[in-house]
Amino acid sequence: MKKIGAKGVGKSFFVYKYGDIDISLPRVEKKVGFGHTGFDVSLATSEEIASKRRDFTMNALMFDIFSHRWLDFWGGFDDIKKKIIRVVDKKSFKEDSLRVLRAAQFSARLGFKIDSDSIKIMQDIDLGDLTKDRIFLEFEKLFSARYLEFGLYYLSKLLIFKKIFGPDLECSSFFKTAKELKKHQKNFEKDIYRYYFLYILSKLNGWDLYDMLDKINAKKEYKKFYKIQPKTTETDEKSILKVALKMPIKLWLENYNEEVKNRAKKLGVYDKKFKTPVTAQDVINSGYRKDAIGKEIGKREIKYIDKFLSRNF
Repeated sequence: MKKIGAKGVGKSFFVYKYGDIDISLPRVEKKVGFGHTGFDVSLATSEEIASKRRDFTMNALMFDIFSHRWLDFWGGFDDIKKKIIRVVDKKSFKEDSLRVLRAAQFSARLGFKIDSDSIKIMQDIDLGDLTKDRIFLEFEKLFSARYLEFGLYYLSKLLIFKKIFGPDLECSSFFKTAKELKKHQKNFEKDIYRYYFLYILSKLNGWDLYDMLDKINAKKEYKKFYKIQPKTTETDEKSILKVALKMPIKLWLENYNEEVKNRAKKLGVYDKKFKTPVTAQDVINSGYRKDAIGKEIGKREIKYIDKFLSRNF
């Protein structure tokens, strides 16, 4: 490792970082303490024993660089072909509760289903030993995933919603939210893709968005972005222009609705803000002072929007 310039991390886990590659010696682990790092680690004596500590069969595959052979002791190739996430070993799996969240985000990213026996194993695992920071890292991968409806399903099915957020999705709520995600996901803007999942989930189910962010210790950028979102969910032309006074509709999370996107583009405010001739100086010159200035600016902007719509639509 020194020779190739790899950087060692973690004294007990034998892991080295080499560019984007993680390198580790084959090992076995024994749970001896609380939390994600409470393990006694030792070297494995065979490939099969080393692979048994992996979380899922699809992640337990090995490639022998000397014989150029694939080693598949747990049916990983077959599960990948069938798009199934399956636990390798029940005993070792239950020793690391983070794996429950990994299952949900893998499903959301890959579009794989979790097999029924593995679901039962994960439902019985307590997530109380996980730090909020580690929880958020897995959620963030899910937020950017391709198959968000899969992630939604397994967050509920694996009891993650219940154990982390408190409320769980009722059956009707799940179908409503899953339908909304699947129907409109193609309209999600790439640059703000990661923000739609929680926005739609909280909007449709009346959940407190900021309480959810606190419970997973989300990065500050999440709260910052959600705070600039308009409180209105009205999507008529006038409402769209009122939002566009503050931001391009490209940054409004309601743009996942195709009608909003099309109307905004027609109005010319999808990529840029809506500008009016109203200025603070004009309002001041009219005799308005202090708090009255902002209120009068708002009134004049609304009047201009009404005139704009009457002339053009």
